Amino acid sequence: MLESIGNAFKKSIDKITSAIFVDKSLIESVVKELQRALIIADVDINLVKELTDKIKELGKGNIKGIEKKEQLIKLLNDELQNIIGGEKKQLELGKKEKILFIGLYGTGKTTTISKIAAYYKKRGKKPVLLGLDVHRPAAPEQLEQLGKKLEVPVFVNKQEKNPIKIYNEFKEKLEKYDLILIDSAGRDALEKSLIEEISEISKTIKPTHTILVIAADIGQTAKKQVEEFKKACKIDGVIITRMDSSAKAGGALTACAQTGAPVYFIGTGEKPADLEEFNPKTFISRLLGMGDLETLLEKVKSATDEKQRKKLEKSLEEGNLNLKDVVEQMKSLEGVGGFSKLKELIPGFNKIKSEDEEKLENAQQKTKKWEHIIKSMTPYELENPEILEKQTSRISRIAKGSGTTTSDVRTLLKQYKMIKEVSSGAKDFGDITNPSQLSQKQLMKLAKKFGKKKMMRF
Repeated sequence: MLESIGNAFKKSIDKITSAIFVDKSLIESVVKELQRALIIADVDINLVKELTDKIKELGKGNIKGIEKKEQLIKLLNDELQNIIGGEKKQLELGKKEKILFIGLYGTGKTTTISKIAAYYKKRGKKPVLLGLDVHRPAAPEQLEQLGKKLEVPVFVNKQEKNPIKIYNEFKEKLEKYDLILIDSAGRDALEKSLIEEISEISKTIKPTHTILVIAADIGQTAKKQVEEFKKACKIDGVIITRMDSSAKAGGALTACAQTGAPVYFIGTGEKPADLEEFNPKTFISRLLGMGDLETLLEKVKSATDEKQRKKLEKSLEEGNLNLKDVVEQMKSLEGVGGFSKLKELIPGFNKIKSEDEEKLENAQQKTKKWEHIIKSMTPYELENPEILEKQTSRISRIAKGSGTTTSDVRTLLKQYKMIKEVSSGAKDFGDITNPSQLSQKQLMKLAKKFGKKKMMRF
């Protein structure tokens, strides 16, 4: 994701940091490196010139009391943040919202709507999907399939070709939900008929937000799209899709920044979890190989819904953690994304060795095995796994029924025993999920108790 920009800025910062002094040769080298990377990433040529001119200008003068190196590094960081969006802009939602999604054909609009539904469902909202794309034949079916996977209700009428009539048909039913996500039709280009249809839908529905969905691979063309849609439909902000593979992503991001249209989310894949709130500051941190812990924590938090989290917390508090709880919690983390996506969020992990990465990816495969194992266990065995160590014939039966080995079953039991021991002991120390509430004495006691234990092994 924008790898060329990230690498160029990292190289430039390393050059500046390691240089004995800043001279004309260093400045020219940094400028050349950045120009090449920004142009490859399809950043507007005027923005590239503006940035490099500032670097050259700073290379001439000096600010009293401040090291020239520090000035340059700060300039690079500030300018990178400015060209991709400045400050973070959040999509503010109230108690009841109607969000209209618009965009041209092929931007991933319908898939993005389902991701937004999954995102806010995890955060306690009650979403519903309304299909008003009456022109693309597969649109209603696609929306229905996506809604079914997410267990989110979908309202479509495959026979009706008037979007206003479809809305009026379901208007009363929609009142039961606090987040109405509306899929509208697209076109190959922003033409008069599309504008008229969107305008009519907007006047009738009166959406609280109108969001434009664009694909990263359109590059600088995004600027024209955003400007035209803003003029015709008064959009609130933008969601950029395909940020996981496009070399032109820099163009799309900077184009939105130039038009003043905030980027609320970016799509980084096809799965529901492949959606992130866009934060220029932490995004830059990721580009520079410094990780993005804020996004990582948000992904982990959203991996399970509120009910699941409360159930797990209760089990931990009461010391009643069972095998199913352990496997379900580990399985839910798959929703965060594969290790290839997570490693760019963790400081230093972008340099992880390939063999270590393979081990971590294998952990996901082991979790799938464990899921098969618990499905082959009786309810009594799930609640009382200790019985398996006493009656080993049960282990053989479970391994055979799950298509695994007795060694796999014993590994799961060992893992469970370790987690249960840690969780049952940790509850005596209060809320270990909030270390700020623990005293120094409690922290030392906790470290002493568990510091020498071998933690989870895959």
